[in-house]
Amino acid sequence: MLPTVSKGRSSSSARHNPVIPQYLWRIVKWQQMDIEYTFWQMLHLCTSPKVVYQHTKYHKQTKNQWARDDPAFIVICSLLLVVATSAYCVAYDRTVAHTVFTVISVLVFHFLITGVILATCCWFLTNAYLREEVANSHVVEQRVEWLYAFDVHCNSFFPLFIILYVIHYFLSPLLVAHGFFPVLLSNLLFMVAVSYYHYLNFLGYNVLPFLDKTTFFLYPIGLVIILSPLFILSGFNPTRYVMSIYFR
Repeated sequence: MLPTVSKGRSSSSARHNPVIPQYLWRIVKWQQMDIEYTFWQMLHLCTSPKVVYQHTKYHKQTKNQWARDDPAFIVICSLLLVVATSAYCVAYDRTVAHTVFTVISVLVFHFLITGVILATCCWFLTNAYLREEVANSHVVEQRVEWLYAFDVHCNSFFPLFIILYVIHYFLSPLLVAHGFFPVLLSNLLFMVAVSYYHYLNFLGYNVLPFLDKTTFFLYPIGLVIILSPLFILSGFNPTRYVMSIYFR
């Protein structure tokens, strides 16, 4: 009977020690973050993202969870976003107060709040509609972890950040100009960034063996490919539109 009691206590303890509070607590402990591995992930998300999700399988085998237990990716991504937004403000803003407001709003709303909303939607969608039915009653039913859904968003966001915050910054003097070529180039940048975001979303959920019909996450790419030529022909410049929101 002792092993049975021990298991009961451990499962009870696990229920009273949720993963997310522990994850948040580690944000203030830099010495526990694997910075080198995080930069490796960021590099390969831009060059060979399938390798990153292959390592996700190894993480599941060793730590029995799909989500990262290291918040280093979010911390570094947030810092890079602050630096990039500050660079835009130095180039295009005029007041310190508005610069602070812009940096905070981009970090909080563009990255964190939007990420939480998108991750929650994907988490609900995958668990409610995309899980394969378990035919054998002895097989443990698996569910997508919310933290993993947020990891997928962060992974997908980073290449988008490189395209729309870094490359876009250096091209912005050209992109805000009038004419057909700035419109064409701006739309192409946004099309590639958004399409790659959804492709990485697909890879993130496709790696989970208990999900079915994950090609659903590729559907938005078709919509982007259809809309981009229409925006180009209509003369809509997404760069000028976004810049006008923050830097009037």
